[in-house]
Amino acid sequence: MVQSRFLQEFAQTLTAWQEQHGRHDLPWQNTRDAYRIWLSEIMLQQTQVSTVIPYYQRFLERFPTITDLAAAGLDEVLQYWSGLGYYSRARNLHKCAQAIVSEYRGFFPTKQELLETLPGIGRSTAAAIAVFSAGGKAAIMDGNVVRVLSRVFALTDSIADPAGKKRLWHFAESLLPDTRIESYTQGLMDLGATVCTRSNPRCHLCPFEDTCKARQENRIAELPVKKTKKPLPLRETIMLIVMAGNCILLEKRPDKGIWGGLYSLPECPIITGEPVGQTAGQYAKAFGTVDSCEPLMPFTHTFTHFRLNIMPCTVILGNPSGTLAGNRIWRTKEEALSLGLPTPVRKLIESAGNQDCLS
Repeated sequence: MVQSRFLQEFAQTLTAWQEQHGRHDLPWQNTRDAYRIWLSEIMLQQTQVSTVIPYYQRFLERFPTITDLAAAGLDEVLQYWSGLGYYSRARNLHKCAQAIVSEYRGFFPTKQELLETLPGIGRSTAAAIAVFSAGGKAAIMDGNVVRVLSRVFALTDSIADPAGKKRLWHFAESLLPDTRIESYTQGLMDLGATVCTRSNPRCHLCPFEDTCKARQENRIAELPVKKTKKPLPLRETIMLIVMAGNCILLEKRPDKGIWGGLYSLPECPIITGEPVGQTAGQYAKAFGTVDSCEPLMPFTHTFTHFRLNIMPCTVILGNPSGTLAGNRIWRTKEEALSLGLPTPVRKLIESAGNQDCLS
């Protein structure tokens, strides 16, 4: 059992460490603007700070207020999100902005219980917004927090187990201080991100170096308890870079599913025993007269729940069809690259340009 004195001193020690050694110059810090705090919290989900910063700054330049974001079209929002991944976050971001404008007249709520009712805002994100925008007393529970608490207090509950997750939330709430809640909350994130890292933690810089239970028991590597990972299933697809003159054929994906709402390249299924180039060439006839079809080097793109083996083919049309399905458009390379594209699709279009396939 964790000693009550240690529990009482935890918040004080962490807060003092953060105020002296924590991060204080991130673009979304030093503000009470709930919109900016919310945007950063959504972007930071499963994404590193260094990756988020340029996206965050560009996004705010285009959408400086919640009203600007709500008034924009989803295609443009996805364009500014392109490359950041987990695109459901962008779709929910847009829905949330519109809900705030319609239900709260553009004023961002700061109470946790109200925040949790909005699209894309879960318990931890709502807590972070409440803390940093209004000084609310609420617990957060991201990967950094789980790691710090699990190691410092040698907790063996797993966030992947519903009962364990409930106990972790209860424990995190029991630690909340009555004062300096912003520094305390930021301290949990800073300590996990910069010192108590997943691998090679810098224990000599930790304020709990002498009291950390995992360190005392030589259990740092095994905590927090990890969910047993199953091998990711492998899917395969043929992706067509279809070009006519200086234009490339794009296909808008359905709103739901991977890369929802983004522009991508036409895909066709693999036929067992048939060469990829032959399959692609036959499929591409629906778009016009095929002058050439050349397979490119296959590569694998990893999603959260599966791996996708992409077999690209460059298709040159001599006479494109005059009719297209409603979700397909022709665009120049420059126009295509300005749209919201999945990262592997963007790389394929860029590489096609490097091969002088597009003028």
